[in-house]
Amino acid sequence: MQLKIMPKKKRLSAGRAPLMLFLCQMISALEVPLDPKLLEDLVQPPTITQQSPKDYIIDPRENIVIQCEAKGKPPPSFSWTRNGTHFDIDKDPLVTMKPGSGTLTINIMSEGKAETYEGVYQCTARNERGAAISNNIVIRPSRSPLWTKEKLEPIILRNGQSLVLPCRPPIGLPPPIIFWMDNSFQRLPQSERVSQGLNGDLYFSNVLPEDTREDYICYARFNHTQTIQQKQPISVKVISAKSHRQRPPTFLTPDGNTSRKEELRGNVLSLECIAEGLPTPIIYWIKEDGTLPINRTFYRNFKKTLQIIQVTEADSGNYQCIAKNALGAIHHTISVTVKAAPYWIIAPQNLVLSPEEDGTLICRANGNPKPRISWLSNGVPIEIAPDDPSRKIDGDTIIFSKVQERSSAVYQCNASNEYGYLLANAFVNVLAEPPRILTSANTLYQVIANRAALLDCAFFGSPLPTIEWFKGAKGSALREDIYVLHENGTLEIPVAQKDSTGTYTCVARNKLGMAKNDVHLEIKDPTRIIKQPEYAVVQRGSTVSFECKVKHDHTLIPTVTWLKDHGELPNDGRFTVDKDHLVVADVNDDDGGTYTCVANTTLDNVSASAVLSVVAPTPTPAPIYDVPNPPFDLELTDQLDRSVQLSWTPGDDNNSPITKFIIEYEDAMHEPGLWHHQTEVPGTQTTAQLKLSPYVNYSFRVMAENNLGRSLPSEASEQYLTKAAEPDKNPTAVEGLGSEPDNLVITWKPLNGFESNGPGLQYKVSWRQKDGDDEWTSVVVANVSKYIVSGTPTFVPYLIKVQALNDAGFAPEPAAVMGHSGEDLPMVAPGNVRVNVVNSTLAEVHWDPVPLKSIRGHLQGYRIYYWKAQSSLTRNRRHIEKKILTFQGSKTHGMLPGLEPFSHYTLNVRVVNGKGEGPASPDKVFNTPEGVPSAPSSLKIVNPTLDSLTLEWEPPSHPNGILTEYTLKYQPINSTHELGPLVDLKIPANKTRWTLKNLNFSTRYKFYFYARTAAGSGIQITEEAITTVDEAGILPPDVGAGKAMASRQVDIATQGWFIGLMCAVALLILILLIVCFIRRNKGGKYPVKEKEDAHADPEIQPMKEDDGTFGEYSDAEDHKPLKKGSRTPSDRTVKKEDSDDSLVDYGEGVNGQFNEDGSFIGQYSGKKEKEPAEGNESSEAPSPVNAMNSFV
Repeated sequence: MQLKIMPKKKRLSAGRAPLMLFLCQMISALEVPLDPKLLEDLVQPPTITQQSPKDYIIDPRENIVIQCEAKGKPPPSFSWTRNGTHFDIDKDPLVTMKPGSGTLTINIMSEGKAETYEGVYQCTARNERGAAISNNIVIRPSRSPLWTKEKLEPIILRNGQSLVLPCRPPIGLPPPIIFWMDNSFQRLPQSERVSQGLNGDLYFSNVLPEDTREDYICYARFNHTQTIQQKQPISVKVISAKSHRQRPPTFLTPDGNTSRKEELRGNVLSLECIAEGLPTPIIYWIKEDGTLPINRTFYRNFKKTLQIIQVTEADSGNYQCIAKNALGAIHHTISVTVKAAPYWIIAPQNLVLSPEEDGTLICRANGNPKPRISWLSNGVPIEIAPDDPSRKIDGDTIIFSKVQERSSAVYQCNASNEYGYLLANAFVNVLAEPPRILTSANTLYQVIANRAALLDCAFFGSPLPTIEWFKGAKGSALREDIYVLHENGTLEIPVAQKDSTGTYTCVARNKLGMAKNDVHLEIKDPTRIIKQPEYAVVQRGSTVSFECKVKHDHTLIPTVTWLKDHGELPNDGRFTVDKDHLVVADVNDDDGGTYTCVANTTLDNVSASAVLSVVAPTPTPAPIYDVPNPPFDLELTDQLDRSVQLSWTPGDDNNSPITKFIIEYEDAMHEPGLWHHQTEVPGTQTTAQLKLSPYVNYSFRVMAENNLGRSLPSEASEQYLTKAAEPDKNPTAVEGLGSEPDNLVITWKPLNGFESNGPGLQYKVSWRQKDGDDEWTSVVVANVSKYIVSGTPTFVPYLIKVQALNDAGFAPEPAAVMGHSGEDLPMVAPGNVRVNVVNSTLAEVHWDPVPLKSIRGHLQGYRIYYWKAQSSLTRNRRHIEKKILTFQGSKTHGMLPGLEPFSHYTLNVRVVNGKGEGPASPDKVFNTPEGVPSAPSSLKIVNPTLDSLTLEWEPPSHPNGILTEYTLKYQPINSTHELGPLVDLKIPANKTRWTLKNLNFSTRYKFYFYARTAAGSGIQITEEAITTVDEAGILPPDVGAGKAMASRQVDIATQGWFIGLMCAVALLILILLIVCFIRRNKGGKYPVKEKEDAHADPEIQPMKEDDGTFGEYSDAEDHKPLKKGSRTPSDRTVKKEDSDDSLVDYGEGVNGQFNEDGSFIGQYSGKKEKEPAEGNESSEAPSPVNAMNSFV
């Protein structure tokens, strides 16, 4: 029978018969404890403990040290082979072996060359129990050769060309590290344009004038010998070209469209792509049919190098690098194959067996290609090794049956393929040893009550002994307490009580004998501070006393230490310490702080603190009102499985009565340091009966509360561990959802440690098809929150239950919840798709629902894809983006709003579930009818004359059908802003220009213009204009204007009152001229002349813009500038003394202008200097316009 230490601790209760504890360990291999006394007596085959690496590159300037260390009993002897033959170190004076070791030192520093000792070395460690061998250690001296001499011609090229500067370092051992620097030993800057490849060459995607230099130097650093070799400098000159043509990318490395790369498992896979082009290309990487591993993928050298660390066989595949610039893109595919040197799946382990027992050595390795397994015995191939009848070889396993002491040997397993090998030594040591107990006899263990006690019983024997524990000399029964038996023989009492005190006996037995050992356990009372120091506020110069009363086990001697602010007390005679008190006399401000009383025993320690505040003296100190002091002296009684009674002593209430006590608990087993609310009791009560949960290591604390607030928590009570029980509840939030079409992921919210009710919390997960299986399938899992059921049919309802259990039993039977296995994409497209065109912008779509079974998931709804294929008018085949509308649930119809009139649409319908969309229904085509057009794009009025206006326009940007005609409506606007009769005119649809004739001269017109289709009239655009040569004011378009309003700008020259006034003025002037002529002939003065004589430079008042009144004007013969004169009365009558006044300044002609919005301004000019009037002698009554111009 094989022997192995029990892998997990085991709990035993006193209810088991016989009334003692047994540790019966069924093992497959016996481990030898590292006890010095034991190791001195036990024989053991050799074990290699240290050796040099397989590929050992040495520094030829130093001595060669080849390590080989081994242990064994008796100590092993060492020998070496070199290149497969015995290496006689005694014949070589330069080779010495370290005493008691197999390590070789070859002294080549005095004489000899390292190359002489190149080769393959192997160490053998041997004693009477077998022989262990080392790996094959390949010794090679490092090499750092010089660069070959070469003449490098200067490189001359034009701006924008690509360039590769070769490095071609000498082959060294190990390979050198390459970098480029200049003569000043400064690294050359690298970028996306300039970078160093994996082969050491320097690549330029395109050169710039600043790349010109004569000291491009490649350096090779050989780290093993700490030397750096330098290549001859390369000179590069870049000639600036006036123009350099841009070009798409091409690869500088690697060559061609495809390449191959092979890498070993566990190594770093490095893939490189460097491209040239102008502008500089950017490199991207993808893996075909896969994704790059997130946490193992790194980009180097400005993304030109892709590195995957810890590469595995799963990383094999095709990797594509893409070089892209503004002119194009190219790609290169690298086919990666990951091979693997052998690696262990199960390495052989040492076996310690007793006579007549059985055992196995397993050597299991993997690799690519699959490694070959071969066995050796004591360094000799097992095929030619001495025969052992107890040994049988079965591939990668050696089976031992009924071994004897002569079966002891060291076996070597070699797993090799073309990429390397693994070599492992594992011995079989057959021992016949009676039991030994290694723990010192009569060891005394002292433990504080309610803490764990660990009683040691280290042992050894072959066959492996069984362990039995007894309490008391007569083997008294272990009563109701719970004991934990560890794999190393240690007995644990999780919560030691007073009755745990006594003598415990550990007995070890095997067929060769028995051994026993007694240990003693004493349970001590915990140390407690029953009177803690209290917060104090004292006046300067007074004395303060802190009390610290300690209660302890009578067998323990406590030491009480006082600290101030966590440091030692000041060395001052004012501080006095006696048994229970600290007294501070003549208190000053520096004495304020925190004072801590620390009580120590050899097993535990407790502390309590208080703050001292020092204040100035006051004549009459006021009473202190504060929160209560913490309760103390907590005690647990009536300890039952599900309840306990807690009692305490209240602290000082500080002159405010305590209203209530708050009790909190800590679960030291599951949530140490975290306190939870337990209950509250009135302030007059000092005991509480507390309800408890199973398998919780309780501690309690109490806080007091008064009207001023809550006290600090009390010290924690003693711990109380309740017995384990089955869980009271099951996990919540149980759900079943599939993440893949063929699985069911069952999740739940686990119980917390407090709810577990005992050790070994697990979950029984059960499931069955709701409409199929009658029997439940169940599995018990660890304390996790998820279980995945694989191989399920797609989207099938399942009933699911998750039940909690622990070592004590099962929770109540849980209720079943329903879930579904994973969804897959729907299989069927909706059928019988119909379209009902409601109007030119709205259509209604109907379809038949798909069968529920074909949905294969939760129905999310139906999705309509629709797009405008082409316009029914223009037949434009330009691609238009598809639009999507989703209708939730099981609806079988939906409306498509926002369509364009007179258009050709295509749509299809798909069903949607939680996984995605199903196939599309056959495309359905429909057309929207014509609609009313939009407003004409523009309307301009050009070439205005006295009786005609020409209109030019652009057709509507959205005709929404076939235009049938244009409608033009227009009406005049009179001087009072009133609109005249409306004229309606139809214009053919193919016209974009129209001239209106026979209009009234100097008249403002308002135009309304819109297009029509068969569906009706479109949106109108409005415009205003005036029929006059000098003034052609055009107002901006008013698209979609509502009620027509006349413009507020008024052409004064077209007003009737103005024309009449001008006629009256002309007549008046004629009369005045006649009168003046008669008076001159008579030699007398006329009134106007008299007035001019009286007022040599009269001011002329201009016409006001708001009321249209006029000022005076000067006589034409005087040629004086016009001045301001008196105003005309508001009733527009001319007084006698004002009858000779001139017209007000009136601007027209060159002074007429337009606002930014096109409205006419400047009809009335302000005051300004005028040129002398000419042509006033004319007696002809001018037209209103000409008359106005003649007075300017």
